[in-house]
Amino acid sequence: MNKIDGMDVEVRQLRCLLAVVEEGTFTDAAIGLGMSQAAVSRNISGLEQVLGVRLLERTTRSVGLTRSGERVVAKARRVLSLLGDLEREARSGTGKIRIGYAWSALGEHTMEFQRRWAVAIPGVELQLLHSNSPTGGLAEGTTDFAILRRLPDAAGVEHVRIGEEKRYCAMSSDDPLATRRSVTMAQVAQRPVAMDLRTGSTTLELWAQEERPDIVPINDVDDWLTTIGSGAARGMTAASTAHQYRRRGIIYRPVRDAPSVSVYLAWSTKDPPQERGRIVELLIGLYSG
Repeated sequence: MNKIDGMDVEVRQLRCLLAVVEEGTFTDAAIGLGMSQAAVSRNISGLEQVLGVRLLERTTRSVGLTRSGERVVAKARRVLSLLGDLEREARSGTGKIRIGYAWSALGEHTMEFQRRWAVAIPGVELQLLHSNSPTGGLAEGTTDFAILRRLPDAAGVEHVRIGEEKRYCAMSSDDPLATRRSVTMAQVAQRPVAMDLRTGSTTLELWAQEERPDIVPINDVDDWLTTIGSGAARGMTAASTAHQYRRRGIIYRPVRDAPSVSVYLAWSTKDPPQERGRIVELLIGLYSG
């Protein structure tokens, strides 16, 4: 936001703007805020100065928003809502930790993780969020941690390996390999393989140069499942995906000669969460148990 004469946007200025919009007049806004009408007017004038735009159209009978005002009001509501959340969390002494994942959370360990969380980190809410980005939402600021099975090419992300998972082949139920108890890498590659080249754990480098399959590019796990279910391609993935995404018409078979998938917990180095030690210990315990 612009600065004029060293001034910054203040919370009280945003509150005054929203009060005028909601009450319809400066007089009613002042009554609701417990301020003088002159103080409300000064706060809004100061906000307009800082932003360098006119926010309100004033007439003798009414107050209306300009187009710039409409955009600022939308942002102001979000800012004040976030501040309200912050105040409530500070007063209650509880918080929230968001753990993102691009494809699957912790597979068969997910429910046990949630159960142990309540004991190991009491008073802190756990949110598991699907975020189809290479950093599991870290780069976007939507998560505090991320479960990754493919390390991103991104600066500012720290990680620790918490375990490993077997690889499975996903195929349509009428696939020629469906009757087998397990399959090999070479058998999987006899048909095209659906791959998410941004966030998926499967890459062509898993096969020798002369054995590499054709690729069917997909965008996310739903796209992957739809492509495989149609019979257009097979897929290869970690055990957690096979556990979390059961769909009619798709079966999973272990790939007996495939390397395991490493599982990582990652976080931003710019603002490393204080709880990372306890969470790392909790997750390593799940995968080693």
